[in-house]
Amino acid sequence: MKELLTYIAQSLVDNPDAVSVTEHESEGETVLELRVAPEDMGKVIGRQGRIAKEIRTLMRSVAQRSNKRVSVEILD
Repeated sequence: MKELLTYIAQSLVDNPDAVSVTEHESEGETVLELRVAPEDMGKVIGRQGRIAKEIRTLMRSVAQRSNKRVSVEILD
């Protein structure tokens, strides 16, 4: 999952080397924390948060296939 989120984020931004994803467990759910360069934040979030919402939806559906719970946090 971490690799998929990293791939998606690196595809969206201008500075793919600045993308980092950390993973930890919290209350029975996997939390993926996404960090990108400040100038690429808008590309990951999108207008009115549409891209961020779609990233979260995609990650949730992939996790559901393996009976897991995942949430994505975009940190600055």
